[in-house]
Amino acid sequence: MIVKKSRVVIIGVGNVGVTTAFSLVTQGICDEVVLIDINEERAIGEVMDLSQSIEFLNRNVAVKKGTYEDCRDADVIVMTACAPMTSDNNRLLWLEATKGIVKGIVENVMANGFDGIFVVVSNPVDIISYYIYKLSGLPGNQIIGTGTSLDSARLKCFIGELIDVDPRSINAYVLGEHGDSEMIPWSCVRVGGKDIYSIIRDNPWRITEEDLDKLLKKTMQAGWEIFNRKGNTSYGIATSAVGIIKAILQNENKIIPVSALLSGHLGEEDVFIGVPVILNRTGAKEIVELEMTEAEKQLFKASCDHVRKYYDMLGI
Repeated sequence: MIVKKSRVVIIGVGNVGVTTAFSLVTQGICDEVVLIDINEERAIGEVMDLSQSIEFLNRNVAVKKGTYEDCRDADVIVMTACAPMTSDNNRLLWLEATKGIVKGIVENVMANGFDGIFVVVSNPVDIISYYIYKLSGLPGNQIIGTGTSLDSARLKCFIGELIDVDPRSINAYVLGEHGDSEMIPWSCVRVGGKDIYSIIRDNPWRITEEDLDKLLKKTMQAGWEIFNRKGNTSYGIATSAVGIIKAILQNENKIIPVSALLSGHLGEEDVFIGVPVILNRTGAKEIVELEMTEAEKQLFKASCDHVRKYYDMLGI
């Protein structure tokens, strides 16, 4: 009997790629992690370093430097390759350079018969996810961008700090673009099952409606606050990606806000955008259509329209 090993291929071994690999290895999420990078010596060095950490971990995850041939039997490909980050505080400015990088990679991946799931980290993630969907020819459920997964985690962290509650006891999503047009459906936010507006009414010394606008702005700027201090962001986005991969490989049916293809969902068509999605071995199993207010629906629509404006730049 042949037992199929789970394989995750990471393309792009910069700060985010290698941190994703480290998180996969330390959590023992899969059987094999394969690293691919144009800088082969860097990839070899990272493989050596990761492999030599196994002694002190709970599971012997195999780590290797790979080629595009390794994509044939991969369950998940993590796309982290993109143009270098700049201090312009606008992910959309990276689109022109990143799409050229991504195009060649996707062509090589698909030429080797890949039929698994893409987890896209490369920014601007919503547009690049759509681009990979079009280039690859794979069904929409097999393309998943990290989207607003990290934004939502940051929002929960900030709400938790404000009202002194563990973020894991908070149910809240950031929706829309992973960028300046993202929005928060506050009508759907719950803390221990209690809606946020009831908490404001009953606990005005903890949180007010004025705090909600501040929380949105803080969430939108959180990545840049980190980048401007350390020159990159890695731990948050890498663990978000690994959370998505875990939900896929372990067939969790877990709801995570990711960039997924909308086909009539929430009134939108043919756009990759951040929404809550049930994730399992099939990829994006089902989109959760939240009951938003009319004002929130308009904000979400505006974010979708904003992302679509850049599709003409993709040339597909």
